[in-house]
Amino acid sequence: MEFMLDIKLIRENPELVKEAAKNKNVEVNIDRLMNIDGEVLKLKQELDVLRARRNQNADGMKGAKPSEDQIKLGKELKEETTELEVKLKPLEDEWQELMYKVPNIPEPEVPVGKSEEDNVAKEHFGQKPEFKFKPKNHWEIAQAKGWIDKERAAKVSGARFAYVKGDLARLHWAMIMFGMDSLTNPKVIEEIIDEAKLDVSKNVFELVMPPVVIKTEAFMKAARLNKEEQTYKIEDEESWLGASAEHSVCNMHMDEVLNEEELPKRYLAYSTSFRKEAGTYGKDAEGIFRLHQFDKLEMESFTTLENGKQEHLFLVEVQKWLMSKLGIPFRILEKCTADIGTPNAKGVDLDSWLPGQDKYRETHTADYMRDFQTRRLNTKVKLNSGKVELAATNDATAFSQRPLIAIIENYQTEDGDVIIPEALRGYMGGREVI
Repeated sequence: MEFMLDIKLIRENPELVKEAAKNKNVEVNIDRLMNIDGEVLKLKQELDVLRARRNQNADGMKGAKPSEDQIKLGKELKEETTELEVKLKPLEDEWQELMYKVPNIPEPEVPVGKSEEDNVAKEHFGQKPEFKFKPKNHWEIAQAKGWIDKERAAKVSGARFAYVKGDLARLHWAMIMFGMDSLTNPKVIEEIIDEAKLDVSKNVFELVMPPVVIKTEAFMKAARLNKEEQTYKIEDEESWLGASAEHSVCNMHMDEVLNEEELPKRYLAYSTSFRKEAGTYGKDAEGIFRLHQFDKLEMESFTTLENGKQEHLFLVEVQKWLMSKLGIPFRILEKCTADIGTPNAKGVDLDSWLPGQDKYRETHTADYMRDFQTRRLNTKVKLNSGKVELAATNDATAFSQRPLIAIIENYQTEDGDVIIPEALRGYMGGREVI
């Protein structure tokens, strides 16, 4: 197992790493790591010396009958080597275990906070709809329409599964197709970049339907395997069900060297996702806001380290463009250190306005990892200068089932119908209402 944060950075800046772990609520003993690191380096140096002496002694015994002294020295050196290797093994194991816990260093602008309550709302977009009636939540509307059937799904699959039916299923596919058509269209990408005045590539996204089964090794290298809280393991196998499309897409270029000319590599991945979603979550257990199984269109991007942060800003602009085209009011939330997650250097949420709940709720997230994932995935870039360095990764939501909730609640009528956003009507046979 390789490490994610550069050990050289930790050795030179232990206090910075301690502060990052503290601010992310991550428990890892950096002092212990540094002590073990020193011991491991010392033992490896001693082993190198012993192995060199063994090789020298072995070379001296070639081509002639070895002397008793040479044979005796060879046995002694072998025993000493074995003893050091036995001593080194548990230290290396502990070193690896501690290194795996070390979090990424947050970007300077990330607000320091102890929980999601300390996230900072940066911008608000769109006008909240005004109703002459009390707006319902999506579950009340969908249940009356027969669009969601959780009762039958519970018989078949258990709690927090749902049959999504009829016009709501069509609306889901309309939204997904709108996302696919938009993000593979060069004119749309150019429009988003120009409007945001960003200095990034105008490469379009490539569509991907990734596997949903991920090997343990690949999942851990991606720093996305959350065994206890969210991930389903396949019994009797070292494999898991992906909890989001990017969990397998970020591994696509594992152990590869990409050329700078082909970057950024932007993927738009559609996948069914699976999460345990431990906990009760109150009213979130109603409807389709928090399910064990859901479908998601996700963006994943590989860039040079130099361009990684600008790419993150671009993906956020993509999210803003998509939701603005749907006419959904939303806000952009800068996630604090405690909420961005261990592998992230920066995280942004897009929260959509839900009139039925009278609050903003998360429908999108955008994560910037720098080279935290690629260090272990061994995904590198050969720059035009000839230098080879680690790539940077970003991922961000395009659409999941949650924007459907926002559409239902923001476009509801007093009669219980839902007006279809103009951007989606062409995908719904020209219909205006469902």
